[in-house]
Amino acid sequence: MDKMNDLKNILGSYKKLCVAYSGGTDSDFLLNVAKQVLNDNVLAIIGDGRMVARKDISDAMRLATKAGVKYEVVKADALAVEEFRMNRHDRCYYCKKNIMGEVLSKARQLGFEIVADGKNADDAKVYRPGAKAAEELGLVSPLYMAGLSKEEIRRFGRQMGLETWNKPSNSCLATRFPYDTELSEELLSKVENAEKLISDCGFVGARVRLHQDIARIELQKSDFGRFLENEYLIEKIKNTGFKYVTLDCEGFRSGSMD
Repeated sequence: MDKMNDLKNILGSYKKLCVAYSGGTDSDFLLNVAKQVLNDNVLAIIGDGRMVARKDISDAMRLATKAGVKYEVVKADALAVEEFRMNRHDRCYYCKKNIMGEVLSKARQLGFEIVADGKNADDAKVYRPGAKAAEELGLVSPLYMAGLSKEEIRRFGRQMGLETWNKPSNSCLATRFPYDTELSEELLSKVENAEKLISDCGFVGARVRLHQDIARIELQKSDFGRFLENEYLIEKIKNTGFKYVTLDCEGFRSGSMD
């Protein structure tokens, strides 16, 4: 429990804290522990941009309410940022600057000077250009500071009874496209709608990677048989605007477009 105690001590030192909240495993764990430590001196701010699936926004609002924490939603126009719209390799840096700038502005307007993100100890080991933007903006990362890994966060979250303890990692919709593909509302909606169809059929953590008029589906390998048997679902995916639907034989891999 040493790391949990370290986290609580870090959070207690802030007196008041705003959490940049997505409703994912990390930010939900952070928000709930902050609520335990700081009670009503915690605020969640949810960044809403077209790069985030609508389901994820509504889920974040529901989970913040469940945690007993007041929340605000701020809008950010990611497509107005050229580096994001053109899906450059460093898009996350510019997108993070854009949306976290809005989060910081709203937090300070409401009297919260310190804003925390859900960066954990494992995030330092992988390609995360958005983390640099967060650091430059002055966000704090209590989970990282306490040395908590993703596995430890999931374990503590389960002990706390959080429904997000085993929630699959999600990511910005831009990750569904090859780099240097110009993004648009239409394209982002296309993959979002296709992924929702798959999710509604009970497939967890699926990705729809777009390659022009081809939908390359990444699933857990244990789901391959059930997916291939569902001809109706495959036809519905085509109807979202794809000419071809393919199943990636390697299965789901986080960051496969990298």
